[in-house]
Amino acid sequence: MEARNEEKEEEQAALVWGRETVPRVMEIVGARLPQRELYAVLLTSPWCYRALLSNPQLWQVLDLRETKSAGSRLLAALSLERYKDLNVLNLEFAQDIDDSHLFLLKTKGHKSLKGLETLNLNACQKISDRGVEAITSICPNLLALSLYWNVGLTDNTIKHIVKNCPKIIDLNLSGCKNITDQSLLLIADSFPALKELNITRCIRLTDNGLLQLLVKCSCLQSLNVYALSSFTDKVYCKIGLLSDLRFLDLCGAQNLTDEGLSCIARCRNMTSLNLTWCVRVTDAGVVAIAQGCNHLEFLSLFGIVGVTDACLEALSKYCSSTLTTLDVNGCIGIKRRSREDLLALFPLLTCFKVHS
Repeated sequence: MEARNEEKEEEQAALVWGRETVPRVMEIVGARLPQRELYAVLLTSPWCYRALLSNPQLWQVLDLRETKSAGSRLLAALSLERYKDLNVLNLEFAQDIDDSHLFLLKTKGHKSLKGLETLNLNACQKISDRGVEAITSICPNLLALSLYWNVGLTDNTIKHIVKNCPKIIDLNLSGCKNITDQSLLLIADSFPALKELNITRCIRLTDNGLLQLLVKCSCLQSLNVYALSSFTDKVYCKIGLLSDLRFLDLCGAQNLTDEGLSCIARCRNMTSLNLTWCVRVTDAGVVAIAQGCNHLEFLSLFGIVGVTDACLEALSKYCSSTLTTLDVNGCIGIKRRSREDLLALFPLLTCFKVHS
């Protein structure tokens, strides 16, 4: 009799464990697990399976980054009920995905993508302008789109984006080498609330296109123009109009002078500024930055031979309580640039080298 009672108690405890404890634990743990590990947990027990599937927040993200047969996996995943409220889709460096998969999604009119806010298509080089048109046509609420290193895309891609996704506030076009000023004009006219823009290595862009965008997209908080040497002070002076700007990457801006940098110093909320290889900059420009941008946390002066210890003294006076990263490697005019010298001026520094 006692043995039977013990068995019943054990069975009851197991039921409580499965019905109550496991779901609670899975709700806490599941939110912290990478999605691929989450799939593995699904298979450990029926209790885990049911507990995880019953939590819709866990299935708002679909991460197929760097996976093989990503196109087929994407179609299969979106056929499942649990992905009906997808919020984030990551296909960065995914293999075996092309326009045909995106055409199928459009044909089937997948409702699961209507609420999608973030789409990452970085380095999906088999996707063309037509593929971008297909996927964006079923993502009307998209806020962030990343197309890094899709070198075959043209201005037609931007036409599709502005037509299909009117809410975009974050756009990454890094490495899209066929994008021209026409795209910047479309972006300027269509996305006045744009907050983040990356046009790294978009080598066909000129002052004319970026000027229009800077005037009309005054809410920009992050601007990345890395490795674009053709822009001039005509553009850099307009950057000073961006009162909300926090991140600015001007690496390789060979035409940037102290005049342009002094205008950029009006961006008083700036926390990150990359001036690597801005070879025409001198102490005057950096001093202006120190005085105007005294919330700086990150600053790279790498390779600038025209700056001296005077600019460090100004930076120390105005930014020593915020700077945690400062790269002055290659600045041969700065004599006191050892780790000890820099820590004496900037006690919060934890990073002394950005570029290797």
